[in-house]
Amino acid sequence: MTPAEFRRAGYQVIDRIAAYRERIANLPVLSRLKPGELRAQLPASPPAQAEQFEAILADLDHIIMPGLSHWQHPRFFGYFPANATLASALGDFLSTGLGQLGLNWQSSPALTELEEAMTDWLRQMVGLSENWHGVIQDTASTSTLVALLCAREHTSSYSLSRGGLQAEERPLIIYTSAQSHSSVEKAALLAGFGRANLRLIDTDEAHAMRPDLLAEAAQADLAAGARPCAVVATTGTTATTALDPIEAVAAVCREHRLWLHVDAAMAGSAMILPECRWMWQGIEAADSLGLNPHKWLGVAFDSSLFYVRDPQHLVRVMSTNPSYLQTAADTQAKNYRDWGIPLGRRFRALKLWFLIRLEGVEGLQARLRRDIANARWLAEQVDATPGWTRLAPVPLQTVCLRHEPPGLTGEALDAHTLKWVGQINASGAAYLTPAVLNGRWMVRVSIGAEPTERQDVEALWGLMQEVTQAKS
Repeated sequence: MTPAEFRRAGYQVIDRIAAYRERIANLPVLSRLKPGELRAQLPASPPAQAEQFEAILADLDHIIMPGLSHWQHPRFFGYFPANATLASALGDFLSTGLGQLGLNWQSSPALTELEEAMTDWLRQMVGLSENWHGVIQDTASTSTLVALLCAREHTSSYSLSRGGLQAEERPLIIYTSAQSHSSVEKAALLAGFGRANLRLIDTDEAHAMRPDLLAEAAQADLAAGARPCAVVATTGTTATTALDPIEAVAAVCREHRLWLHVDAAMAGSAMILPECRWMWQGIEAADSLGLNPHKWLGVAFDSSLFYVRDPQHLVRVMSTNPSYLQTAADTQAKNYRDWGIPLGRRFRALKLWFLIRLEGVEGLQARLRRDIANARWLAEQVDATPGWTRLAPVPLQTVCLRHEPPGLTGEALDAHTLKWVGQINASGAAYLTPAVLNGRWMVRVSIGAEPTERQDVEALWGLMQEVTQAKS
């Protein structure tokens, strides 16, 4: 493809994206395809000869588009928001088109220095002190893994330079909430700690980690000859957006010299609102922190910001220095290859730069405040309506609820819950994700898609009442 051909095709691609966003509200939220149905429409072998771009666009319309579930739909209330605002999409498109690869500063000075600036902009936006230093990872799963690798080497005095974990005389223990994301367990396994050395700490009535039980668990492990290593606390858990008490957890970490990582993947974006920063009070006592602008803030996936208070420790754990990557600038500039797992990196900072400049901090704040207000409105309706129960506080934009007809309990209630939420999802009118809380199924209403307004939340509430009355 020549630049001239690219120009012509590129205009067509941009037009397709714009048209898609304009009509997205009229599409069924969830794809209607059955497993394997799309694959069956694709040739079994690649084409031997080049095809026309128009043929690819035709297949995009007829094969690919029906297989999309529409995350940017105003009535997408599943999972957490994964917005790809058009402002950010432009930066992402440009990043790909420019074709930069960050191996060291010299390989792309703009990539490195814009990433430095964007991580610092976000640091300021969420109210963190200058003691924090950031890098852009792909997802919170990677950020948590890097944090636990740092914790492992902090506690073991850099066992990686000796015999690794298998040479340690005492097992190292990781602690996290029973409500933490599954990526915490995965990171603990990948970092070599082993499932037997992961402790799930019970939660309080608000589904937040209990610091008293954390302290008891650490003390019990010490008495048993193990070595407490790290705590992963969560600001905004996946099921309920529960808020672990960071300040109290940090006090336990100080007492036992534990590494404290805070997973604020979704809720971290809310910290651009000064009125929300009480949610992670004590954050300055943490050692590392992860937040995902590619969720609620609106940055195109993938963009996970990982912050540490001691970048020298991070670099010592993660660095490699082969001769073919050494340059004269190494002592004067950051080499982000030493701040994470991959050697190379995409120009992810561009999509942050575009988003923040085109929308402004005040514009981003207004959108988040709108979503919080809509969630509180829905919570009020649930609280005021007989037969409906709100199951968790609503500090952010997620409402956890259940319809509980009189006399319906246990597995029968579970079946009722899954049936009505399944009916809504199958209708295409909205999309919700159920989850298990305290052993029973409930429904999460996660508000935060960019085009979602009050009328969309009102329509969802009306639909939920309609389907549950029909099924009661």
